[in-house]
Amino acid sequence: MSAAACLFCRIVRGEIPATLVYESPDVIAFRDIHPQAPYHVVIVPRAHVASLAEVTDPLVPGRLALVAAELARRDGYAERGYRTVINTGPDGGQTVFHLHLHLLAGRLMTWPPG
Repeated sequence: MSAAACLFCRIVRGEIPATLVYESPDVIAFRDIHPQAPYHVVIVPRAHVASLAEVTDPLVPGRLALVAAELARRDGYAERGYRTVINTGPDGGQTVFHLHLHLLAGRLMTWPPG
């Protein structure tokens, strides 16, 4: 999928509204429209990368993880714990093919996740 048609690229460009909770020059984070936990944020790089399998710069997933930790601390979930998830490819549950990290908190997470 091209960056022009990508859902998350359209959110990054402001073409589709989202409830932003974090912005930097290279990353944005917004509330998930179908939350799976009381606190569910999607963290994406501004630059289009289809999936973790296509990452060539190790700093990209690192930045997503650092933002997740910062948001968990800022919003009061770091002490009790939280889950971060990166789905990769169709069998991994990826439905939007723009690298993204889910940050989930506010309830007990079970294992295996499903």
